[in-house]
Amino acid sequence: MKLSQFKFRLPEEQVALYPPHRAFTNEDGTIERVYSRDKARMMVIHRKRQEIEMYKKDAEGKDTKEFMTFRDLVNYFDEGDTFIFNDTKVFPARLYGTKEKTDAQIEVFLLRELNEELRLWDVLVEPARKIRIGNKLFFEDDGPMVAEVIDNTTSRGRTLRFLYDCDHEEFKRELFALGEAPLPRYIVDHRSADADDMENFQTIFARHEGAVTAPATGLHFSRELMKMMEIRGYNFSYLTVHCGLGCFDSIEVEDLTKHKMSSEQIIIGEECCRLVNDTKAQGRRVCAVGVSTARATESSVGTDGLLKPYDGWTNKFIFPPYEFGLSNALLANFYHPESTMMMLTAAFGGYDLIMEAYDLAVNNGYQFGCYGDGMLILDD
Repeated sequence: MKLSQFKFRLPEEQVALYPPHRAFTNEDGTIERVYSRDKARMMVIHRKRQEIEMYKKDAEGKDTKEFMTFRDLVNYFDEGDTFIFNDTKVFPARLYGTKEKTDAQIEVFLLRELNEELRLWDVLVEPARKIRIGNKLFFEDDGPMVAEVIDNTTSRGRTLRFLYDCDHEEFKRELFALGEAPLPRYIVDHRSADADDMENFQTIFARHEGAVTAPATGLHFSRELMKMMEIRGYNFSYLTVHCGLGCFDSIEVEDLTKHKMSSEQIIIGEECCRLVNDTKAQGRRVCAVGVSTARATESSVGTDGLLKPYDGWTNKFIFPPYEFGLSNALLANFYHPESTMMMLTAAFGGYDLIMEAYDLAVNNGYQFGCYGDGMLILDD
C-alpha cells in the first residue's frame, strides 16, 4: 500500500489535549478538571459483517442518540474471554536544562539508559543545532545534576553522561524528579504538561518501567471498568512492550514496504501464553488492548496460532494487507493521519472499513490521539 492512502483531514480541535473530563472554573478563574478514563467514546467495528456502531441501544435494540463510551465494551464479550494488556510503565522522560555559558534552554528527552555504572543515557535534544560534543547541561540552578554530551547519534540524538556521584537508585530518583510526563509533541506544542499528566499518562496496571510514551488504549481502563470486567468473568493477561517514539516517526517513503520501524523491547512470559492459548483452545475471544500489544503478539505467535514466550526486540511493521495470527478482537484509539498505528488498525479491521470509520469519526466530532476516543474491532 501507499502512504498517501492513509491521508485525511484532521481538524485541529479534534486532537485531544486532555483525557475525557468535566471542567469547572473556580472563583479565582483557574480551571479544575475531573477526569474519567472510561468516558471516552467508543466506536465498534464488525469486520466480517462490514458494520459500524456508534450509538447506545434502547430496550428494543434500536440506536439512541447517545454515543457509546468505553464502558460499553463489556456488552461485546462473554465469560472466559481474555484481554491482553501492556503493563509497561512510563517514566518522566522530558526534562529541561540550560547550556553552559549561554544559558540557552534545552529540552532533553530521555530514551534509554545505556550504562548504569557510567550514567550514560541515549537522549534526544531540542534545539539540536546548539548541542555539540563536550557541551555541559545544567538541570537545576544550584543543584548537582549536570550532564556532558559525549557523542552524536542522530540529527537530534545525543549520548549524555550524567555527572552525579551517588548510588544508582538515588540518581534515578533525582533524575526523574526533574522530569515531566512525556506527552506527544502534538500536545506539548499546545500546552505544557501539568501535575495531573504523570498520572493520566499512565495505565492503572503499569508495572515495569521503561516506556517513553504510554500504551494509549490502555489509558481508557479505570478501576471501576476493570472490576466490572472481573465480575463478568473476563480474563486479564499481561505482557510488556516498552513503547518508544518509533510509532511517531514520520514515514518518508510512499511505498510502505520500504519503511523501517524502530525497535521496541517486548517481554512475554509463560503465564500470559498459557492463559491466551487456553482461551483460543476453548474457542473464546482474545482481545489485544492497543496496537503495541498487537505488534508484540504478532511478533511471537507461532505458525500453529499459539503465543510463544519471548524476551527481545521487535521492529515489526504491520500494514494492510496482513493476516493476524493470534487475536480476534482489537481495541485501538483513533490515530493521526499517515501514522503506523492507524495502519495497523486498518490491517486488522480492513482498509476500506477503517477508512469509513475514520470518516465517521471526523464528521461526528470524535477526539484523536493518545488522550482521544477509541474503537473496538470484532471478528464477526
